[in-house]
Amino acid sequence: MNEKLIIMGVGNWLQSDDGVGVHAAQALALDPPPGVEVVDAGTDALSALPFFEQADRMLIIDAVRAGGVPGTIRRFTENELALQQSMTTIHAVNLLVSRYLMAPDAAWPDVLILGVEPAVLDYGMELSPAVAAALPQVLQRSREIIDSWKLATLHR
Repeated sequence: MNEKLIIMGVGNWLQSDDGVGVHAAQALALDPPPGVEVVDAGTDALSALPFFEQADRMLIIDAVRAGGVPGTIRRFTENELALQQSMTTIHAVNLLVSRYLMAPDAAWPDVLILGVEPAVLDYGMELSPAVAAALPQVLQRSREIIDSWKLATLHR
């Protein structure tokens, strides 16, 4: 059984580190993992919703403020995000809330969030040095997550 896997980068690339998910999606789209759709969703939750309907599993990459060192990468589930009041991610939360509001009874994919602690959220198209340095690791960890999902599917 082949699962539909999607990597979705979210954020505002006009606000420095807030765009880390978009930067990651654009980089992954240049050489996407085999059998994976890579989506640059920007900040538009409504246009991203159809991808939730198509996916069996989705990895969302976003800037996540958790009070850590800028560039720190965290991996967490949708439930963990809901329970952590000390973490904030506007875009991933908007996506997840919007999907339930639009179609509360729909079957939704398993969602994993890869969050990067931002340093700068001011106007600018460049990532801060700390987040730019973390971007290769974000790409690597994204590929590792996809590989683990594919391996789990093979063993079902």
